[in-house]
Amino acid sequence: MTVSFQMLWWEFLLLAIGSYFMGNINFAIIISKLKKRDIRTLGSGNPGTLNMSRNFGLKIGLLTLVLDILKGAIPTFIGYIIYKDTYFTGTTLPISQLAQVGCGFFAVLGHVFPVFMRFKGGKGIATTIGVFAVCNPLVAVISGALAIIFILFTEIGAMGSFIATVPGAIFACYEVYRAYIESSVITTSNIVLAIITNLFIVLIILLTWYAHRQNIKRMLTSEEHPTNWRQMIIEARIKSKNKREKKEEIKE
Repeated sequence: MTVSFQMLWWEFLLLAIGSYFMGNINFAIIISKLKKRDIRTLGSGNPGTLNMSRNFGLKIGLLTLVLDILKGAIPTFIGYIIYKDTYFTGTTLPISQLAQVGCGFFAVLGHVFPVFMRFKGGKGIATTIGVFAVCNPLVAVISGALAIIFILFTEIGAMGSFIATVPGAIFACYEVYRAYIESSVITTSNIVLAIITNLFIVLIILLTWYAHRQNIKRMLTSEEHPTNWRQMIIEARIKSKNKREKKEEIKE
């Protein structure tokens, strides 16, 4: 199906607004408030997965990670499904590529610069993982696994975050390039559509890098906060053991 941009601009606007406000939902803050604390006053102050793991344990950190991934994946998937097999008049590149990364960008933007928190949000890594997981699930799984291994051995959480997201962005750009090549139709409209789609992908990564600017400075001076997941796992096991022992004592 082919449509003109004039027919869809209002749909794109609604999707952008909806994605942005979905990004405004900060699960780290919600969860920490439920525990009668504020993650923004703890550790690095970042309302994200790594800081939640450091301060509330690995299970809470993983819960935050999953929820933030869904926050990026849901609007991205919606953008893909709505415009699957749809093309702009005069182009041969699917609108779904533009729609999914466009929705993803606004979800990440909403997470990093949430209007409801005076534009002071998280760093957008988990949300970005969700975006690129929809674009290419296999790459997201592999890069995520590599990031976990890297953090376990180096304890450098920020660099692990980059490892988890940059490959997804590279392959998303490649998918746009492949669609352009396979179309075998070199037109101005196709070139413009490919450039805009890739621009959204690049902006997503630049947003996360900007949000990590202090981490990057600390990494360059070897002052970055360590992310010791091994210790978190050990502490989680100890807490679980203590709970079991307390339950057994109560039964006795």
